[in-house]
Amino acid sequence: MRILSLDGGGIRGIIPGQVLVSVEQKLQQLSGKPDFRISDAFDLIAGTSTGGILTCLYLCPDRISGKPKFSAPEALDLYFQHGDNIFDVSIFRSIETLDGVADAKYSAHALEKALHDYLGDMKLSDLLKPCLITAYDITRRQAQFFNSADVSKKGSGWDYYLRDVARATSAAPTYFEPANISSLDRTVYPLIDGGVFANNPTMCACVEAFNADPTLTVGNLHILSLGTGEVDKSYHYSEAKNWGKIGWIGPVLDIMMSGVAETVDYQVRKLFNSAGCADQYLRLQLDLEKFPDVNSAMDCASESNMRALERAGKKLALDSDAELNAFLQKLGV
Repeated sequence: MRILSLDGGGIRGIIPGQVLVSVEQKLQQLSGKPDFRISDAFDLIAGTSTGGILTCLYLCPDRISGKPKFSAPEALDLYFQHGDNIFDVSIFRSIETLDGVADAKYSAHALEKALHDYLGDMKLSDLLKPCLITAYDITRRQAQFFNSADVSKKGSGWDYYLRDVARATSAAPTYFEPANISSLDRTVYPLIDGGVFANNPTMCACVEAFNADPTLTVGNLHILSLGTGEVDKSYHYSEAKNWGKIGWIGPVLDIMMSGVAETVDYQVRKLFNSAGCADQYLRLQLDLEKFPDVNSAMDCASESNMRALERAGKKLALDSDAELNAFLQKLGV
């Protein structure tokens, strides 16, 4: 089974999005098909937050042709077309919310409009391939996994409008208010960003693959896992010892998201190493400290920063060229 896994990270989703532009070009060359798309190469795509949005775009079908609606460059365009509006905050809202302390920093209106423009009335069950998109139910206190394969087995209670799935997985605490969405049987789910428990959904994807086919072994898996860049910001004891609830909000989110992603990479790497197939797992992550022109904030969507993130993604793809070529050749496209 061939799996693509995409981390969360807000506007930094431009980085894996750009890497996948290069991947799609390579796949077109390997297959000899100029219309070959990301969804054609993978059996399961998993995503959290911004990675969940990308997952929806790659797997979304065109209603007329039934083929993938968006190429990798077209999926990436969502950030450049709508990023500045999604992460735009008026002076009035900044004052009203105390810059995100008293309420969500951003209105979800621009995000919801962009998702509606791209995904329309497509449903989870319409997706071209199985997916695994994460969110967290704050009322039922449980992880929520959106999987298109569940709909045919379990019915409309497991189906959703795709735009609602994308909204839920990207409802990052402090940035956007929780998503209050309904399944097609009208069951209501109050959800927040899946990054609170699975910012790197690779291990979740592995478990889903084994659940879908109990005969699978690690040796049957090929996984490409893409991060959104990391910055190992240091927090000094002399400062942290005096933090209260407000002081810890930013650092806890940062540590939680990066810590989860690193732990999952460690676990999956050990899993593949122990099975003797280390070359079937490829994790690409960027050290953003090496890119001084990049603002690593998940919500810095200025034109200059988005272009800097684009350049960083191109650099990651270029530096990983040999690894990507070797991995993609194993996919047998």
